[in-house]
Amino acid sequence: MAKNNTTGGVLMRKNSLLSFFVLVLAGILFAPCSLSRMMAQDRIPVCPPLNKVQKGVKPLREMIWANDTIPVQTSFPSAFRETGRNEIIDSIALLTPVLERLRQVRAGLSEDTVRIVHIGDSHIRGHIYPQTTGMRLAETFGAVSYIDKGVNGATCLTFTHPDRIAEIAALKPELLILSFGTNESHNRRYNSNVHYNQMDELVRLLRAALHDVPILLTTPPGSYESFRQRRRRRTYAVNPRTATAVETIRRYAGDHRLLVWDMYDVVGGKKRACKNWTEAKLMRPDHVHYLPEGYILQGNLLYQALIKAYNDYVSH
Repeated sequence: MAKNNTTGGVLMRKNSLLSFFVLVLAGILFAPCSLSRMMAQDRIPVCPPLNKVQKGVKPLREMIWANDTIPVQTSFPSAFRETGRNEIIDSIALLTPVLERLRQVRAGLSEDTVRIVHIGDSHIRGHIYPQTTGMRLAETFGAVSYIDKGVNGATCLTFTHPDRIAEIAALKPELLILSFGTNESHNRRYNSNVHYNQMDELVRLLRAALHDVPILLTTPPGSYESFRQRRRRRTYAVNPRTATAVETIRRYAGDHRLLVWDMYDVVGGKKRACKNWTEAKLMRPDHVHYLPEGYILQGNLLYQALIKAYNDYVSH
């Protein structure tokens, strides 16, 4: 009896082993993902449910362009001293939609043109400064339309006329750049509160016509004011109100969620801006306007600031 019990026990164990191997074989045939998960050294995802759409992987080309940066280096004439950081102040990423559009155009993911409009005073009316920026952006990214509209002697109020607002809105810019401050600060009765309110009037009108378009304010490059006593030759001194106008522009930008590029600080600020321009021999005899080489430098500096913002965007 004991022998029979032992034989029966061995037979039962063989049957159990056979059943186990049958189950394993069935698992291989019908549940490969589960078995792989059980036997693999590293845990892998469970098979997705049937009919579930999985997230696609970015094409290799797009992944390469997503991390593409553009070599750029801010350079000044040898006469320039104590220059500042050349960057656009954008603490809440207002420029992101424009930078993404530039990335798509550069990567060949979009055929639509990126539209930028630059308005301002005589520095813009001369075309060289804005067109230098626009030309370099087009060379770098391809489909970029950069339109400038300047008026000699203009202040912010010059562009508050309904026809001018409608003209700007019709261009459908994706970035709007405002360059004022030189003429405001040449008024010897300059008042920062009046200047602040004039900017506010213009920006409110533009916001009503172009709801979500990022607005970039730039500060003036620096200028002198002239004096003539009796019959003596005209003399020039650094305009002390420029620095106050610059602070007003920066304060307004911070209060109203606007971008700002402080060209005045970039080229030396209150202490060195005007001296840098004159020692590099880049100003005209009137000590307010610039030679073509001076405006080309301004355009290159704005381009370099935009590229720095672009590189920071695609690198994160």
